[in-house]
Amino acid sequence: MRAAVVTSFEQPLEVREVPVPEPGAGQIRVRIEASGLCHTDIHAARGDWPVKPTTPFVPGHEGVGIVEKTGPGVTEHAAGDRVAIPWLGYACGTCEYCLTGWETLCEAQLNTGYAIDGGHAEFLVADARYAVAVPPGIDPAEVAPLTCAGVTTYKAVKVGGVTPGDRVAIFGIGGLGHLAQQYAQIFGGETIAVDVTEEKLALAKQLGAAHVINAATTDPVTAIEALGGADVAVVLAADPKVLEQAHASLRRGGRLILVSLPKDNAMSLPIFQTVLKGIQVIGSIVGTRADLAEVFRLHAAGRTRVFYETRPLEQINEAIEDVLAGRIPARIVLVP
Repeated sequence: MRAAVVTSFEQPLEVREVPVPEPGAGQIRVRIEASGLCHTDIHAARGDWPVKPTTPFVPGHEGVGIVEKTGPGVTEHAAGDRVAIPWLGYACGTCEYCLTGWETLCEAQLNTGYAIDGGHAEFLVADARYAVAVPPGIDPAEVAPLTCAGVTTYKAVKVGGVTPGDRVAIFGIGGLGHLAQQYAQIFGGETIAVDVTEEKLALAKQLGAAHVINAATTDPVTAIEALGGADVAVVLAADPKVLEQAHASLRRGGRLILVSLPKDNAMSLPIFQTVLKGIQVIGSIVGTRADLAEVFRLHAAGRTRVFYETRPLEQINEAIEDVLAGRIPARIVLVP
């Protein structure tokens, strides 16, 4: 099969022929139909984070496809089912976190496209328990971004405690941000879209943003303060300056939801303002299988729209460069 392989953190990915994997006990083999390109894939391929993947490996944790073969003991899925393979590729299932609805905090977890070969290939093998069924009638290319960008931002809105009437500022409109905005609106929020690209702000307006702010020409803190401040700020841009702007934009009692992961792993947090204004700083990791099932149901019901463009797998390196240069308004989906 063809797969995009990271052979070195200093070199582009290689699209090469590799053996088709065989499913073991409890595993399924999935023929990939679509695989979303996430910024995490880029961090993985470049070894940006403190805990680095072991090369060679295949990135990709937004894989969607058809179950082709099941290993011994699989009861969750059958050949012919369409499933999505998310970031959480494996968890122990027995620890405190797994048993209390926080499986994404399991210390024994293995992540797809990082510790386990992922979806930027023609086939992948996955733990059947952590593959999530896709409702019928949804285009696999739309499902792929929902599998990470969707469930990550849906979870961020949930942990942010968004309620009807809350002003919710989304810092970074793009593959994640355009979905975060829609979930905030589903929860009843009045959304404020912040970005530095007019094309992305136009998309936010199209999706129902009450306010749009171009941070390249307007100070977002001043602009949001003029609206009365944000109740919730969801940060999806990986620039520490943006994290700090989001914090400063909050009204008293506001919640700062951190999703993006700056390469340098640091931001400046003003303690006096945080304490005196009663601001909560909350880290939000990707959602659970149950969260992803909810995301799929919302999309199947027509409550969300996914903006994306498709590229052949062979163009993965060009796609990465376009993402890094900000030339993509929303999401890229790779097609084998």
